[in-house]
Amino acid sequence: MRILLYNPDNGVTRNFMPHLWMFLLQALTPPGHEVILVDGNTQAMDENDMAEFVRKRRIDLVGIGAMTRMIAKAYRMADAIRAVGVPVVMGGPHVTEMADEALGRNGGVRHADAVALGEADDLWPRIVEDAERGELKEIYAPVNESGKEVKPSLKPYPAIPWESLDLDQFNLVPRFLRPMLSRVSAGFGTFRLIPIESGRGCPYGCEFCTVTGFFGDSIRFRSDESVVEEMLSLKRRAKRDGGQVFVFLVDDNFAINPKRTKQLLRAIIEAGAQLPFVAQISVNLLRDEELVDLLAAAGARCLYIGLESIDPANLADVAKGFNKPADYGTVMDRLSRHNIIPMFGFIFGMDFDTPGVAERTLEQTRSWPPGLPIFSHLVPFPSTPLYARLAAAGRLTRPKHWLDFKPFSMAHAPLNMTIDQVHQELRIAWEGSYSAAANAKAIEMIPHKTVGQRLTHFIARLFFRGIYFPQMTRLEWIKLIAHNRKTIFKLTREVFRVWRPLRSKPAPAAYQPDVP
Repeated sequence: MRILLYNPDNGVTRNFMPHLWMFLLQALTPPGHEVILVDGNTQAMDENDMAEFVRKRRIDLVGIGAMTRMIAKAYRMADAIRAVGVPVVMGGPHVTEMADEALGRNGGVRHADAVALGEADDLWPRIVEDAERGELKEIYAPVNESGKEVKPSLKPYPAIPWESLDLDQFNLVPRFLRPMLSRVSAGFGTFRLIPIESGRGCPYGCEFCTVTGFFGDSIRFRSDESVVEEMLSLKRRAKRDGGQVFVFLVDDNFAINPKRTKQLLRAIIEAGAQLPFVAQISVNLLRDEELVDLLAAAGARCLYIGLESIDPANLADVAKGFNKPADYGTVMDRLSRHNIIPMFGFIFGMDFDTPGVAERTLEQTRSWPPGLPIFSHLVPFPSTPLYARLAAAGRLTRPKHWLDFKPFSMAHAPLNMTIDQVHQELRIAWEGSYSAAANAKAIEMIPHKTVGQRLTHFIARLFFRGIYFPQMTRLEWIKLIAHNRKTIFKLTREVFRVWRPLRSKPAPAAYQPDVP
């Protein structure tokens, strides 16, 4: 069979974080089948494009994985595929919790021929075999003979052939900028962010989070050897291709077991497998100085940290009281000393938030070394404790908000603010963090960093701004560059001041063997 694995965009904003599931299922597909991968965030398609693609490529089976924010687009694409007679299997966190919705059992339109519940590692080979025989079942669940859920082991772990895969879709540099940047220096037009995992699961069970419900509260890890070998494989590919390769460790809490994480980091260092990487780690775990030392030595360049709020009452309310706002500044200072850029997330619209929360939060962040803040509103995802609590209280204003995806638009009534006030606070926070003036100030705050580190930080800020502000077209990028031209010119002058002496140095003489 010819199988298409499709990861949808949400049809509104571009997602810069890559998804691993397609590459994992490709590696788990039984021999004898061709697997084609399409990520909607890098290969834009509408329903007509998808139907034409499926017809022209003579696709026999389509697998679609989607989180809640992408599910509306996923359903539209699935409908277009099924309309041309090709069966669709859907999976992922949303479909796992809303299987009846995907199968049309709740009175709505049927979008999928079959659904895979939970982690599909062990289910996928069976799905492919059933599809080949024309005997797809409606529901594939990871349960044993007694009906108990079984989580897949990550030992052994399938080898993803990164050295032979087409990695162009992971290049985050906008296409129109690639030729210009490539003329500056070889590799400047390429910045690839590659997803790998070292473990799954999270024991914390935060009220608003879907991770524990999907992956479970017990942690499963890959062997250190398999992670190191995958890093070495990517390092060989990066050396061969040139350009910048970053690894995105997609574990929902990479350091959830600090002892094991330190062991893995030491193994990476000892094997010389370091690549620049991004990971997600809880702020309470980053109080450990030795852990941060090892993260930096192993290649950590950015860490995402879910701070959520500067108000302890909010944190306690959503079962995240282990975050201590008094520690935030100390952790940010520690990361900055190790040249690790913190990406920290805040949520507005919590029950103890009041008007002015944006400025109060910005006042805190301005006292820290510059990072990459991300602001969102509280989202009641289906089947989370938060959704159940808000539904019971009659506070959901859009109970099926995912079917009409609107970025940065609340789906429930806050307690101490109006919905419009929360939306306004979000805009204040984003504008206060990513305006041209804020970007310039952030770079001015780190004069002791190398020009390369400051340039990396600045470029990251331009990308992160696009999470909130429209940045999907060439014209929008041109406007963004124009608004930030002063900082761009300043950094460019510094780059050339460093670069020119290096270029003017004579090349080392060619080796000449001694002649007797």
